[in-house]
Amino acid sequence: MKFWASYLTTALLAPVVVAVPKAPWVLDRARGHGRRALGASIEKRAHFPRKACDIKSALGIEAPKENLWAELSEPEAVSVVEWLFAQPDLNLTTAEDAGSWDNTLLLVELMHPNKTDALAYLDGTAGAPTRYVHAVISHQASEDPYYQDILVGPLPIVNGTTHWEPLEYPLTRKSQGRVRNLDADADTLFDEWVHNVSATISDITLDMWNATALGLDNDTLSIWGIDPVYQDDDRILRWDAFWSIPRGIFDTGSIMPMGLYFMSDVTGRDASKWSVEGWYHNGVFYENTEEFRAAYWNGDVEKLGGNWDGAWSSTDQQGTIPPLDTMSPPVAVAPQGSRYSVDDQRRYVEWMGWSFYIGFNRDTGMSLHDIRYKGQRILYELGLQEALAHYAGSDPIQSHVGYLDSYYGFGPFAFELLKGYDCPAYATYLNSSFYVTETSRTHLNSICLFEVNNDYPIARHSSTHYVTATKNVNFVVRSISTIGNYDYMFSYSFFMDGSIAVEVRASGYIQAAFYAKNEDYGFHIHDQLSGSMHDHVLNFKADFDILGTNNTVEIISQVPHTTTYPWSKGKVFNTMKLNRSFILNEDESRFDWSANSQAQVLVVNRDEKNKFGENRGYRILPYTGAAHLTVQNSSVLKNSANWANHDIMVSQRKDTEPRSVHKYNNQDTKDPPVDFDKFFDGENLNQTDLVVWLNLGMHHVPHTGDLPTTVFTTAHSGVQFMPSNYFEVSPNVETVNMVRINYSDGKTTDVVTFGSFDDTCELSYEPTFPDFWEYKGDVVVRKFPYNPNDPYYEATGI
Repeated sequence: MKFWASYLTTALLAPVVVAVPKAPWVLDRARGHGRRALGASIEKRAHFPRKACDIKSALGIEAPKENLWAELSEPEAVSVVEWLFAQPDLNLTTAEDAGSWDNTLLLVELMHPNKTDALAYLDGTAGAPTRYVHAVISHQASEDPYYQDILVGPLPIVNGTTHWEPLEYPLTRKSQGRVRNLDADADTLFDEWVHNVSATISDITLDMWNATALGLDNDTLSIWGIDPVYQDDDRILRWDAFWSIPRGIFDTGSIMPMGLYFMSDVTGRDASKWSVEGWYHNGVFYENTEEFRAAYWNGDVEKLGGNWDGAWSSTDQQGTIPPLDTMSPPVAVAPQGSRYSVDDQRRYVEWMGWSFYIGFNRDTGMSLHDIRYKGQRILYELGLQEALAHYAGSDPIQSHVGYLDSYYGFGPFAFELLKGYDCPAYATYLNSSFYVTETSRTHLNSICLFEVNNDYPIARHSSTHYVTATKNVNFVVRSISTIGNYDYMFSYSFFMDGSIAVEVRASGYIQAAFYAKNEDYGFHIHDQLSGSMHDHVLNFKADFDILGTNNTVEIISQVPHTTTYPWSKGKVFNTMKLNRSFILNEDESRFDWSANSQAQVLVVNRDEKNKFGENRGYRILPYTGAAHLTVQNSSVLKNSANWANHDIMVSQRKDTEPRSVHKYNNQDTKDPPVDFDKFFDGENLNQTDLVVWLNLGMHHVPHTGDLPTTVFTTAHSGVQFMPSNYFEVSPNVETVNMVRINYSDGKTTDVVTFGSFDDTCELSYEPTFPDFWEYKGDVVVRKFPYNPNDPYYEATGI
């Protein structure tokens, strides 16, 4: 479908609204632009020859340096995998041939260089850092299976030179990069154990719901449970629940709890020694299966029914269509094409004085690096570290769930974006790649870049003689990852005033609870359904480099103040003033946003002042929904998510502390590979290289408006970084996309557009109707065994 219109006259076709003018000049000036004059203007333009708008894609550019945070190239990945499989001490088995007692290769990715080496290269004082590979091995050929991080290199692979070693320097726990693997027998657990347990009460599930879970193709129930598993000293316990299986195509499994739960002791690898430790239903705990069966068949167990999918859980259109809704909604277009430049190969972007590199990895997905404005580095690194969803409820599932999503990885679930929905159709789209099970997966169009003209100006002012306004155009980098039931949209926005915004939005199906006895933990939102209260907390790393690496955090608070002034003649004034202080060490560097938003948090360079003597820096301020974890001393997470306890945390930057978490923190919650608390040992934060760890999030108590799915409009959290005394004036005055209208004696005397685009051209709306039949999801290429003359490709959807 294609529409054509003149770019300039499109705005003139808007309905003319007659209103009472606020000043006489408005009415006088409007007489020359009434409906007759407007119609003549449109008619004249309609018959005047016009050229087509030159809609071009992003300008190609060559990045000034290599991208130090990009994925491995295909030849590199192939050579590393082949070399690792050739190492007899690793004893690796290919994923397709591996059983639960075989060692497998889980991950191969570029090891990010240390910052000290990276800065030397980026700033031109040294060559590119030597490249190494971060690999993860799952050692399962033992009674005590474990994961191990290893370092492989240097690249390129050279037999006799390349070696591997345990990777432990980025971890707070020094154990040769090892952490226990509590999921080594997942196949046995889910294919055999839970269904064997279910079989012992299949007559009850048939009587209660006319449904069973026996591991058969015609099952109508599924069984799954807590994450992480409960780690009680040397025992590994888990609770599992029955859920109805969706009968249609919709992914409704997480809102179909049936209200029956059982606990298992799954300590050790010998499933014959596993045991059922109890059952729970409708507020009653039963010590064993026999006790539960006896109570049920004696009529002591109330039949409460279950949750089943239906029209209420479908995301397809239903109900009365709103008036005029079948008409095309407004669309955004770029009439002259992209106004930014991209190096596709190196993932380097420039826009209006901003520049940065895009990184991507398995654990956290997209990140940004070497962010500069007007050539000056503002941030060395900005990116997600972890996402936590901590639940609570009266039942043992909701009470034991604290998802740490980097365990699953944001990279593998950053699928292809929907053009015109997730991002504007005119956006530039980039692919992302990651390694899994001897294959390299490429998710097409999984990152988007675009400009957006906001629905309000960045600045305006009117007076008795003129009115002026400046368009609020900003640049967005976006990716969406679907982790289980939740879709997380990550957006990084750059503005003309030198500010940056970080936003996350959540949609998808909630994980709901059974309604019985859950009144203190959620609303009753459907037949047997309770919205299960939970906290979303997402941790971000912001490595600021304000005019150099030596920075300090300054706190400027507005406080009530009672004083007298020389001019007040002894009269006391109740007013307010500023209190200024600096965070000088890590003993005082974990805190929350102030009450009433009275305190400003700034990252400044105390050695770099503006001409008025003020510290130049950037202010950090939340602008919607920032949150930290409500639960204190979580019984579920123990020491695995200590980063979630405050809004803001500042630590001295170290190459040995690159991330606030490890993806396998959920495997040993008491003594995790990375314990964030151990970052804070009183070290100096005065004019040193520091990192700000920030939490975004939402306190979510699902209501009926979260059915069928949570909506992005309200499940939203964000933070801004804005320049503070960094520039002499706001740089937004540099844009030509502004207008000033002068008027006097009721008439416009001058219109100044400052050289902004005012040409006319034919505009095609065709790009706003993408061909969704081209959607692929991802592409898979085998890496080992690898035959470059006969690689297989497999396209799959999400």
